[in-house]
Amino acid sequence: MKNNNLTLGWDIGGANLKVALIDRQGQALHVIQVACPLWRGLHELHSAVNQVLTRLNQQFPDSRSARHAVTMTGELADIFPDRQAGVGQIADVMSELLGSNLCFYAGRSGLIAKGAVVRHTSEIASANWLASAAFVAGQVEQGLFIDIGSTTADLVLLHEGQPQNRGFTDAERMRLDEMVYTGAIRTPLMSLAERVPFKGEWCSLAAEHFATTADVYRLTGELDEAEDMAETADGAGKTPQGSARRLARMIGHDLDDAPLSAWIGLAHAFRQAQLEKLKKAALRGYSRNLIDTNTPIVGAGAGSFLVKELAVQLGGEYVDVAGLIKGANGEVQHWAAVCLPAYAVACLAVDLKAAA
Repeated sequence: MKNNNLTLGWDIGGANLKVALIDRQGQALHVIQVACPLWRGLHELHSAVNQVLTRLNQQFPDSRSARHAVTMTGELADIFPDRQAGVGQIADVMSELLGSNLCFYAGRSGLIAKGAVVRHTSEIASANWLASAAFVAGQVEQGLFIDIGSTTADLVLLHEGQPQNRGFTDAERMRLDEMVYTGAIRTPLMSLAERVPFKGEWCSLAAEHFATTADVYRLTGELDEAEDMAETADGAGKTPQGSARRLARMIGHDLDDAPLSAWIGLAHAFRQAQLEKLKKAALRGYSRNLIDTNTPIVGAGAGSFLVKELAVQLGGEYVDVAGLIKGANGEVQHWAAVCLPAYAVACLAVDLKAAA
């Protein structure tokens, strides 16, 4: 017998798998994030899904018969020749592992059955942001929603309780600055600026994958250790000294060339460079004159601490999306905010069942 009380939302990324278990009232009961480096092969997705199912079945035996709703960005992994192939292969794996009681989020076409995937691959591809935006727009009528994940940032205007995005595809959204390829963990620092200040001088950056934004936010103390799941650029440790060593390489230095406090200062310079990129995207959105700059700025994702700082710099009221989520406790609400697309797509499935 199928369990009509529980729904699992799955957000399949190229680096992480995020899963939210909710009840029929939309309350998040449990949220799990596990590493899933999909670029290494589909076996990583098999392993990550099975890991999640094992953990859930131990704590929530009824989840074995829950309904599943799937959204994804993992089709961008370079193991696939194109998005269409990626969506199809990921859908096949999820169907194999989860059974027939599942649906896939296809953006404007809503939730669809496995048999319809082949006709909706372009709408399924990288649509997780729209599920999140739709959820937030149902809670915040006017404002700017910003979800900063490990790799990208999504910026969506909210007006009259609806997302006001102009783009839908990655190409459209990147052109319109509604998606910015900059995140709180995996982004190479060479993408943030051409030069940064250090010891009173401007220093050019090495065009090498020496360090990532996770190194920056380990040094500023803003990155939650539990969310710090990606490998480091050099495969070495995640200590402050390790992060400082990698930052030093970005400007042609070694760790011993300056005290740790100097490298922390350099981290703050990179932080501001990233904030400037995000601020320009936000100001472009505001220039559409759909909302005022004093409307709420809603933050989500592993980089929500950056959204909070953006709100300060832009003069808007900051609202953490965790406060909009129904959760069993504060920790579950926090993780549902970090893994918002998984929670949002599960809520869409619950609403669909309620309307049926």
